[in-house]
Amino acid sequence: MEFQQGRHDLARRGLPEVDATTVDRFLNGTDEAGAFAVLLSAGDPARFPEAIDVAVVLPELIDAFAGRLRGAVIAHDADSELGKRFGVRVQPTLVFVARGETLGLIAKIQDWSVYVDRIGELIDRPRGACAAVAATIIPSHRSEGVEL
Repeated sequence: MEFQQGRHDLARRGLPEVDATTVDRFLNGTDEAGAFAVLLSAGDPARFPEAIDVAVVLPELIDAFAGRLRGAVIAHDADSELGKRFGVRVQPTLVFVARGETLGLIAKIQDWSVYVDRIGELIDRPRGACAAVAATIIPSHRSEGVEL
């Protein structure tokens, strides 16, 4: 129930749900707007309860980057297929995409500073720079009472 509430909160924030048939349309629209796409691959919240936390943080990250990010949630039944496409190995994961290229991944819940630093590195990289997928899988530093 909590996760469904998280998905509902994302929908209220204007974050669409995408699947294999709609993801390219979302990515193309994001590119046309001059923004970077961030997709949440949440997985099964019963197995990956951190997905709820990431679902709460995602809209805050979009706000913090003031129009440079556009987000969507990967539909639960498309997690496996799209996860393979974008190189997701751990759930939950935020996938950053621009011009059809996976720029990088941030797995699990992270401290706010990790998100800000890593996203800044991904989206401020000079165009045409080496585009190897850099999966960031950092052990969670989250503890009770940490503010985002």
